[in-house]
Amino acid sequence: MRMMKPLLSYLDPFFGNGTIDLPKPQGIAATWFFLKAQTGNTYPGACAPFGMLSTCAYSGAYPTGYGLNAPNTHATPPRHFERLVASGFTHIQQSGTGAIETYYNYVRVTPLLGDLAQVGTRWALKDEHASPGYYAASLEGTGIRAELTASRRAALHRYTFPPGDQARLVVDFSTGGIDFPRMRTFPAEAELTLVGSNSAQGYIVMAGVRLYVYVETDYGGGSSALWLDKRELADRRTLALSHSDETNFQPFGVVFNANPTEQEICARVGFSLRSVEQARANARDVAGKSFEQVRQETERLWETYAARVQVSGGTEAQKTTFYSSLYHSLVKPADWHGESPYWSDSAFYVDFATMWDQYKTQLPLVLTLYPEHGRDMVNSLLSLAEYGGGFPNGFVLNADLHQFDNQARALAHYAIADAFYRHLDGIDWQRALNAMVDDLHRAHNRDFFEQGLVYPVTHTLDLAGACFCTARIAKALGKDDVYTDMMRYSENWRNVYNGETGKLIEAQYYEGGLWNYSFRLLHDMAGRIALYPTESAFVADLDRFFGYGQPPIAQPTDPADRDTMRRGYALNRFEGYNNEPDIETPYAYIYAGRPDRTAEVVRAGMKFMFTTGRGGLPGNNDSGGLTSCYVWNAVGLFPVTGQPVFLIGSPLFDAAALRLGDKTFTVETVNYAEDHIYVQRAALNGSPVDRAYLTVDELLAGGTLTLTMGARPSSWARDRRPPSSIVIP
Repeated sequence: MRMMKPLLSYLDPFFGNGTIDLPKPQGIAATWFFLKAQTGNTYPGACAPFGMLSTCAYSGAYPTGYGLNAPNTHATPPRHFERLVASGFTHIQQSGTGAIETYYNYVRVTPLLGDLAQVGTRWALKDEHASPGYYAASLEGTGIRAELTASRRAALHRYTFPPGDQARLVVDFSTGGIDFPRMRTFPAEAELTLVGSNSAQGYIVMAGVRLYVYVETDYGGGSSALWLDKRELADRRTLALSHSDETNFQPFGVVFNANPTEQEICARVGFSLRSVEQARANARDVAGKSFEQVRQETERLWETYAARVQVSGGTEAQKTTFYSSLYHSLVKPADWHGESPYWSDSAFYVDFATMWDQYKTQLPLVLTLYPEHGRDMVNSLLSLAEYGGGFPNGFVLNADLHQFDNQARALAHYAIADAFYRHLDGIDWQRALNAMVDDLHRAHNRDFFEQGLVYPVTHTLDLAGACFCTARIAKALGKDDVYTDMMRYSENWRNVYNGETGKLIEAQYYEGGLWNYSFRLLHDMAGRIALYPTESAFVADLDRFFGYGQPPIAQPTDPADRDTMRRGYALNRFEGYNNEPDIETPYAYIYAGRPDRTAEVVRAGMKFMFTTGRGGLPGNNDSGGLTSCYVWNAVGLFPVTGQPVFLIGSPLFDAAALRLGDKTFTVETVNYAEDHIYVQRAALNGSPVDRAYLTVDELLAGGTLTLTMGARPSSWARDRRPPSSIVIP
């Protein structure tokens, strides 16, 4: 398939980092209500795919450190700044999250012409440019141009100064978090040493984690000095600090002074969780290479990753939205290979932030298209479970392994099962089964096994599905006793559904209501639909949920307008891809023989909830949760996490080819047009297929799924349902 432009030109790092600016919704899309903040919260900094480090302009804004916003959880985000500004350039950013509690932005590098009193000054950003692996901007009024790039393990800065003034790089080792109460991170302990006139090393303890840092510049003949509270420390080679908090905090770092003739300075930055020697080795991952060489290598890496999906047809805007979504789906989790301070295994991934956001769409995308990373992510999760006594629901660089336990439980089981169905090599499946069983039988799950349910009730659904995932692996390994036991407990999902209404029981729900969770794709959808008197009754409730026949609604704009939020919650309506709890529910129609309804909802979502540019996402991207959902929907396939099934939707392009190792699977359309959203008939490798799903094995075998499209619903796939795996042969 040939692209009209170079592939990289479709990948936009700015995509989704501003307030939403979407097409005016029509039809059912105009009835959906946004419960969460109306911004994507991505950042445009330089990074490699799943790279260890990112580096970006730092204003202190919420939540990534880049941008304009103040903290916000719903409605239009309030602005903290009126212009894009930066006080320097920091390292390690969260991607698309909201209130994550650990906001990173460590080690700020600031180019200066003048004394240290300017440290912390915010300059307006001019002439910003971002492309995969590269970010650049000028600091207004200084004549300084900043450029950033990154390899898999290091960050590389290049600063160009105006002629005639002494160039200085001020590195603030104490920077952490963002500039709002309780969102700053202060170093609890630190030690910093000058290694020479152009390098420094040391460690800082941030959020309970010891981070080793090494910084090295490339100028010759200059000088360096330590500084504390914006004052240079003459004749000091080492600085040690402890017990810093907001009441006694004094910033500290190192300043590198170039010769007056120097107009360009490059700086290499490396981090480690193990030693300063390893931080130095990571920084020198880019040693001996020019800035342009590193940039080009990372660009080629991004091009290679993006090329695993090749689309044809569609508009230029649709391709840009698609590949920008793919880009922002491959930023996290971050590969800190060999950096675990807890175990000796090499696989170590951070920023599962969080599994609740990633397990439905983002992790299946990685496991399917980038299995080399998926394997290591699973092995990292297994090691985390063994170290911490159970799987965390999220894992970031802080000392709290239970930070996100309020969201969900046992979601790692779904990712491990997805890896199992995809036959990933390099995973000890008996080890995986042991970890899954041990995690399920942790003390806080006792009520699930003894009483049949736990609260919040959605955690009961999590655990029931996790038991099913565990049973599948146990059966394959010949552990029939574990299989039988786990299958019995997988039926506990029934205990939190109301048999009279067919929906979940009244309870407290996280970021939504019972309607948002009631149509979740369970492992027993046949049994779940049977709670209704007929399939038609189930479809009628889905229609109500998606707003069929309902009037348009107004989205909340003012965060203080609680009345609008209360009315929105009372609608019991689809969240419109603004949040993750119900992003898979359009596909619930398929289990009731209505793939036409799935097509209508999914295509409305792609048309009205996503677009190009900074305002192109409908809500927080949450480490790739929303963007990967768009990628799957646009391809025309949707993974059912924890089950070996892909559901067939309504493709956005003439064709999409997925590279699966040495195989390629292509979804192609016949008779495609913008209003031809309904599948009329399907064929797999030339043989007719009258079902709206594929197995994982069918996908991995390669081949072509041909979908003939039309403008009206058809009878295709109405009589055959996806499997509900009550019994495994």
